[in-house]
Amino acid sequence: MLSSSILLSALFAGLVAIGVTMAIEKWGGLIGGLLGTLPSTIVPAAIGMHVVGGEEALQSSMSIVPLGMLLNALFLGVWMVLPPYLAGRQSALLFTTIAALGVWALLGAAMLWIVGSWLQPSLSVFAIGWLGFALVFVVAIAFNRRPQSAPKGAQKVSFQVLAGRGIAAALAIGAAVWLSGQGQPLLAGLASVFPAIFLTSMVALWLAQGPTVPRGAAGPMMLGGVSVAVYANIAMWSLPTYGMLWGTVLAWCLAVGGWSLPTFLIVRRLHQKANLND
Repeated sequence: MLSSSILLSALFAGLVAIGVTMAIEKWGGLIGGLLGTLPSTIVPAAIGMHVVGGEEALQSSMSIVPLGMLLNALFLGVWMVLPPYLAGRQSALLFTTIAALGVWALLGAAMLWIVGSWLQPSLSVFAIGWLGFALVFVVAIAFNRRPQSAPKGAQKVSFQVLAGRGIAAALAIGAAVWLSGQGQPLLAGLASVFPAIFLTSMVALWLAQGPTVPRGAAGPMMLGGVSVAVYANIAMWSLPTYGMLWGTVLAWCLAVGGWSLPTFLIVRRLHQKANLND
């Protein structure tokens, strides 16, 4: 059961990761960035955690996901802020990648310590989850106060890059489900939102299109990613209450209908007023 759950979760995550890059390439950073970050890899991760770890492991892991999405928002923020200062340098992509991963790793270690030492002893898993949502909401709005151009890609992303992206996402989600089965729900929750999709999106688009396309997609991806925090908070309640199938459907529909679609409509209107490319 554990091995099949890991395999299925990882396979689905890999396919989704490839699809997101293609969505940004085809429709531009606004549509691809927002709709391409609908709750996706978190779905098999949550199901796998529930299967191998039970309700307690699911809730412990999902409570960390919104804080993990906060880390991912800051990860994407590096891709928005740093590249203009490195314009013209051959090492710009490498330096930006290292800086973004460094920020995620350092803040991730600090977050695990804060949650384990301070938050878990005094707050419920639901309180921790909604606290994380509030924080990532504030950060995502702050980075998207002023719409940026989010053009479509002019070049095709290579098959090798797409395949590498899918493999990276599959490994991250597979590791998350495995950790849940090993009694490590905090690490599992953090691993489930490791920015494999964001990282490979930024690198693949940079290599194929230059720095402008990934920089324009980072803001909408940051906003779109908040839906994952919404999904995680709802899944903590819906999966144990309604079962894996209907609990998953309910959490996904509420996350998309309550966050993704309204956010897309609002951001698209702001871009149209600012006369920016979609």
